[in-house]
Amino acid sequence: MARWIAEWHPDDPAFWESSGKRVARRNLIFSIVAEHLGFTVWTLWSIVATKMGVYKFSTDQLFWLVALPNLIGSVLRVPYTFGPAKFGGRNFTVVSAALLLIPAVLLGVAVGNPDTPYWLFLVIAALAGVGGGNFASSMANITYFYPRHKQGVALGLNAAGGNIGVSSVQLVMPLVIGGFGLAAAGWFWIPFIVVAGACAFFFMDNLTSARANPREQLAVAGRAQTWIMSFLYIGTFGSFIGYSTAFPLLSKSLFPEAPFAVVAFVGPLLGSLIRPVGGWLADKLGGAPVTLWNFAGMGGGVLLVWLASTSGNFWMFFLAFQLLFVTAGIGNGSTYRMIPAIFQAKALAERGEGEETLLYGKRQASAAIGIISAVGALGGFLINRAFGMSFAAAGTPAPAFLAFGAFYVSCFALTWWCYTRKVGVSVVASLAYARV
Repeated sequence: MARWIAEWHPDDPAFWESSGKRVARRNLIFSIVAEHLGFTVWTLWSIVATKMGVYKFSTDQLFWLVALPNLIGSVLRVPYTFGPAKFGGRNFTVVSAALLLIPAVLLGVAVGNPDTPYWLFLVIAALAGVGGGNFASSMANITYFYPRHKQGVALGLNAAGGNIGVSSVQLVMPLVIGGFGLAAAGWFWIPFIVVAGACAFFFMDNLTSARANPREQLAVAGRAQTWIMSFLYIGTFGSFIGYSTAFPLLSKSLFPEAPFAVVAFVGPLLGSLIRPVGGWLADKLGGAPVTLWNFAGMGGGVLLVWLASTSGNFWMFFLAFQLLFVTAGIGNGSTYRMIPAIFQAKALAERGEGEETLLYGKRQASAAIGIISAVGALGGFLINRAFGMSFAAAGTPAPAFLAFGAFYVSCFALTWWCYTRKVGVSVVASLAYARV
């Protein structure tokens, strides 16, 4: 029977210390477990694509297999965002975990047959996109459990636990495939998925206060802040998931003899572990200043990777790429701290102080998180397609790196203009006053 909590007041210090903190922590832990498995299924193809030599697919075709889960996952994040508000966070987590079984089983069956056609692999890769949707529902749900001043760290931990699923895949899968064959890439995760769904069923809760009409939540799509943050999130999370899934195939294309499979997991792991640090820094210093200077670091990082890609030295290339993973992780944490802060500031400006205002701001932020995470995840698709098209047109990833650098410059400029600019605010307003 569904467990619903009717009274939930995390911004009340007495409530939080007496019972809220314990319940929130329990839901966070099992949300992380389910989201972690979502990321593993979502990014399985980043390793599977490097092990498909028997099929004689071109580099561009392989990049399509890596890119397609990112595209479908980003699209699914929009409906997944509204799942917890419609059906309850616990209930939706159980269902979304169970759906991961479909692409895992199909992958195990398909790669067991060397005559499986390319189009069928595209379909199975697309179905892996359901794992990408889990992030949006998980983050939208956890937003309600924590008070304002703890959301940066809470959302950072929740996201990091999910993001580490990428490094889990890239660490474990080469060993599993090497020992048991390519079909094991799908079968291996099935027991873990079952456990994650069972844990969500027995240990998570639904919040009555989180119930909302999806149509009302979609109204947040009409707010400019939703789309500004979506653009910035392409630069942070889009970079993280894009580089994470592209790195093994990109390394194989540039350095065929390098031991890329042994170290591919390091970058996603670093980016995941440092994400809560980005949230913590944003709680202390403000999300906008951290995000601003982080984009400057990402611009420098992509320049270093570009130079290292032409050096002929894999380890130089690998080390340069770690700067991109670290800055993407910090930016993920800081941008996600900005989202609830922005919508709370807007709610206070429009409605004044009060508990209803806080709840309204949380609902707005929860709905915005889904749209922003969906658009941001498109970066994973765009990065992989940029590499695929660069190799097809020029035989090198250089045009893609040039485009990424230009994009980070635009993200830096947009962050300054909207969230840290203090000049000309009497003519065109900014949110610098709110320290978002």
